[in-house]
Amino acid sequence: MKTNELLELLNLHKNKALLFEYAPGQYVGANYHITEIKNITVDAVDCGANIDFWKETIVQLWESPKEKDKTEFMTAFKALSILNKVDRIKPMVRDAEVKFEYSNNSFHTAQLFVNDVVWNDKQFVVKLAIEKTDCKAKETCGVTEEAEVTVAANCAPGSGCC
Repeated sequence: MKTNELLELLNLHKNKALLFEYAPGQYVGANYHITEIKNITVDAVDCGANIDFWKETIVQLWESPKEKDKTEFMTAFKALSILNKVDRIKPMVRDAEVKFEYSNNSFHTAQLFVNDVVWNDKQFVVKLAIEKTDCKAKETCGVTEEAEVTVAANCAPGSGCC
């Protein structure tokens, strides 16, 4: 999901509770805060020596231990107002992919992408998912989808493989 799509959806559902599902059936607690918005620039070289460049918006979610008994979720309106305030200070790139950074005592820190959004009369739910790592130079490495694990295990340093 792009940053501009998230902003538009938050605006459309501003009177609803905003929930984040970080794993199937597992939700960020109602005590969450948006603690940081990161405008990230990735300037990378993959294992096949291909150069890549992109931007991301990372929204960090944190559960306040002082509010662990809280039952009312932040509204989409409040989240939108936080994002708009940040945007006035440090403009967000509207066509950048948006990800959510989150962890708790039973879930490792991860940057999660938006897999889906669903809503009803009272709630707007952002369904998050983990993106697995991948070889971006499969052709260079000779990696096929079905043989990926076997070929990657046989790669030697300096061979041009992942």
